[in-house]
Order: sequence, then C-alpha cells, then structure tokens
Amino acid sequence: MTDEVVTEEADTATEAEESEYRMSLTVDIEEIGPCRKKVKVVVPRADLDFFQGEAVEELSGKAEIPGFRPGNVPKKLVLKRFKSEINDQVKQNVLISSLEQLAEEHELDPINEPNLDVEDLDIPDEGDFDYQFEVEVRPDFDLPEYNGLSIERPVHEVTDEEVTKFMNQYLSQYGERKVVEEPAAAGDFVTTDIKFTSGDKELNALSGMTIELKPSLRFQDAELEKFDKLMEGAKADDQREAKVKVSAESENIEMRGEDVLVSFEVQSVMRLELPEMNKEFFERVGVENEGELKDNIRDMLERQTTFQQRQSAREQVLSKITAAADWDLPEDLVLKQTENALRREVLEMQQAGFTQQQISARENEIRSKAVSTTRQALKEHFVLDKIATKEDIVCEPQDIEMEITMMAMQRGESPRRVRARMQKSGMIENLDAQIRERKAIDFILESAEFKDVEAPKEDEYTAASISASVCTTAAVTTEVETAAEEE
Repeated sequence: MTDEVVTEEADTATEAEESEYRMSLTVDIEEIGPCRKKVKVVVPRADLDFFQGEAVEELSGKAEIPGFRPGNVPKKLVLKRFKSEINDQVKQNVLISSLEQLAEEHELDPINEPNLDVEDLDIPDEGDFDYQFEVEVRPDFDLPEYNGLSIERPVHEVTDEEVTKFMNQYLSQYGERKVVEEPAAAGDFVTTDIKFTSGDKELNALSGMTIELKPSLRFQDAELEKFDKLMEGAKADDQREAKVKVSAESENIEMRGEDVLVSFEVQSVMRLELPEMNKEFFERVGVENEGELKDNIRDMLERQTTFQQRQSAREQVLSKITAAADWDLPEDLVLKQTENALRREVLEMQQAGFTQQQISARENEIRSKAVSTTRQALKEHFVLDKIATKEDIVCEPQDIEMEITMMAMQRGESPRRVRARMQKSGMIENLDAQIRERKAIDFILESAEFKDVEAPKEDEYTAASISASVCTTAAVTTEVETAAEEE
C-alpha cells in the first residue's frame, strides 16, 4: 500500500469522524399542556469548543490580515479579529446540530416548528450554553382496531327529474342578472348595503352586497332565517331590519350568543336570466350539445352520490376509530387549524361537482361551528395520519394531478389555472393531506362489511351566503360574486 493511499484512507476516516460528531447534550422535556412540551437543552463547553475550532479553522484558511499570508494567520488572532462572525457561525451550527440530534434521540413528533427566538440567544465566552423552547407535538395514543368495521352504505339512483333540477342550478352559474322594477320575489337578487349594530355600537358594515332571496342567509358567525320573507316585495331605497344571534363559536368572544340588529338598505332588485343553450354556450362549457351536457350533469350527480356515500362511510369510520380519542387539544392549535379544515371541506365539494353557491353556503355553516368542527377534524386527522404511516400510505404526484384535472373540468377551467390558484392560496398542501387521509379511509373500507340502505332525501338548497362576519369589520365580497367575476 502506497503512502498516498494511506493518506486518502486517513482523510476519509477523519471526515467520517467529523460528520458523526455527537454532542453530550443534557435534555429535559416537560409536558406543559395538551400536545405541548417545553424542552430545555444544555450544550457542554467541550461541544462549543469543538464547533468554535471548526469555525476558526475554516476562517483561518481564507482570512486576509495585513502582515500574514492567507492561510498562515494565527488562529488566536483570527478568533480575536473575527469574534462576532465566529460566534454567529458557532451559534448557528450548534443550534442546527443539537436540534437534529434532539430529533433523533427523543421522539417529540412536532406538529410545527419550535417556538425559538434565535436572535435572543448568545454563546457565552465561558461555561455551557443552554436554551429552551416550547413546541406543539402530536398526541400520543394507541391506534384503535380498524379492520372489519361494519358500515351502512346509502344508495341512490339519479332520476331524470333530479338532472333537470340540477341543470338549472348549473346554468345559473353562467346566467346574467338584470335590474328589474318589479318588487323582489323568491329567487330574485337584491343589491343592498348592510349594517350590523348592537345597541348604539356599529359592529360591521358591508356595501353593495348582491344576495339571492333564499329561506335563510348565512354569515360566517350567524344565520338569518326567513330572509326571503323579510325581503319579499322590496324595491330600491326600501329598508328592512331583522335580528340574528351570534354563533356560540364566533371569533368575537364577547359577542357570542348575543342578538345583533341587521339593517338592509336595498339599492336594486335583479332577476336572473339563464343563458341560451346554443353552440356558443356549449363550446364555453366544453360539450357538443344539450344531451352531452345532461350526461355530464348526471355524472356530476352520481359523483355527488358517491361523495355522500364516502362522507357517510367516512363519518361512520371516524366515529368508530375516534370513539376513544378523549385526549385534549390546545385551543390555539385548534384556532390555527380552522382554516385548513374549512379548505379541505371546500376541496372535497369542488371535487364532487357541487356548485359554488352550495359550497359557499356550506362554508358559512362550517364557520359558524368552526371550533368544535375543527377540534374533531384534528382528532380524525391524527388518527388517520397514524394509520397511513403504519400502512405506508402516501399521496403520489399523479394523485394530485388527477384531482386538479377533475376540478378543472367541473369548473370549465384549464388545469394550469386551477393549479396556480391552489398554489397561491396554499391549498395544494391541503389537497395532499386530504388525499392521504382518503386513501387511509379507503384502506379501512377495503376490509369493512357493508350493508346497503336507502339514501336519505337531500335537503333543498335553501341558503344564500355572504363571506363576512357579523362582528368583524372587513372588506369582503361574497363567494358567489367572486366566482362570477372569475368566469
């Protein structure tokens, strides 16, 4: 063996030793609440000296100091001259290495990044270095039995009457609203300014909201019943008033359960004219003729039936596997995840072909019960995520592409545009998690025993909605208006 080979092997061994350097950390982990831990870490002086030596060695090779050739600057002088830069590098390397080692040696299973303020940390000139942080972690629980569950499956055959009824809802997305002089009637639209007051205090105000007259009007934190009756016969400049009760889960804690006066000042009444089903319209929605459009609508309704079957099966599966999930979740985690839970519900409805009006109404219904709904959804997520991990269930890139393509077809858009919008809003991550959970449920259902039952009659679409809160001042537009502008 030559000296050169021996030298190469020695260098390789040295590199391996350096890459496998392990610190002698002292770690104390304390539970400070549901799914929350406080971690204290002490890094011994010997480990700090090791990283400081690495930093000095690296800087010595390139430091330029008058009177010394590059690479020949004494290390003590380098340490003195570049103390601030070296300390910053040592701090960065110590934190990264200690957190990585911590993750390997202690099963924290964090949900989010640790709450660690790096700027406030300083490496001491003498003695050990210690730091601490709080982190939200996944709950620790035993998986329930999920093989061989007994599930009822609602079945339903789509009728021609249902196809015709849904076609009118579908066509309404492409209709044109025209101002009329006649008094408002059920099914018409009113453009109105809205004010929300409690006593002498104005809570919120909305301008130029266009709302369809439906039996109820849903806000994000309240619902106004008999809205169509309230606005029936209204004309421009008319004013109407009603009271609503703020949801018990409103973000405005002080107003929960309180009555709020809602005042409407009508600007105009509009009536919807459905589009003429001609060649131009058929090209717009990507079909050849009315027959193909009906076939597509029937397919949408069948997908909605499948969606209802999946939801029913999902609810039964989740009810069974989360029955023993009595562990608590931190309130701040629930509040942070509320929007994610809502986004995933909206995604599922988009994939199933529901209209934007139906989705918007459902969105406000969810928001009015956001806290309890999200708390349960998080428990379901943790259980399904653990099952997916145990069974090696993953979401593949082609799964996401297929879902985006289907949503694009249903909305008459290009997949590229749908993907861009989802990436901008952060919904791609929701889609990934949703698919993985769906696969976990499908896995459970593969071993389930099914009993077919008659599907319950679906409720008529009876709610209009505004994507705004009664108690929070914000400039908003309705989901329906936004969708119409995008078409």
